[in-house]
Amino acid sequence: MEQTQQNNGEAFEPEQAVAKAALLAACDKLAAAGVTFVAVHFDGYGDDGTTEEVKCYDGESYAWGESQTVKHDASHLQEHFEDLVPFGYENDCGGFGDVVLDVAARKVTVERNDRFEDYTTSTYEV
Repeated sequence: MEQTQQNNGEAFEPEQAVAKAALLAACDKLAAAGVTFVAVHFDGYGDDGTTEEVKCYDGESYAWGESQTVKHDASHLQEHFEDLVPFGYENDCGGFGDVVLDVAARKVTVERNDRFEDYTTSTYEV
């Protein structure tokens, strides 16, 4: 299977390139509707994960859980966003994040936060 490189050096699958192109192609219509950001939030753990429905925003910036949504149907973009959700975010302790389309900048970013367990060991004689 042919792959290209993303900015972070990871393999970029052909379906991801198609998804990105489709999202960027929607920018003119989204901008005309007053939408500044479109995003999908994902969250998972224990080998199970959830991707929320695509939501539109009209603010100057996007922050999950802090930005107010606007009523605009972008459900036709759901599959394209899901194609960009990082593989394996739901494994083990899991991870969460967002796939965000910045309409004005015509830029798609993926923010992934991985959860992990850590511990320290102390040994001492009493």
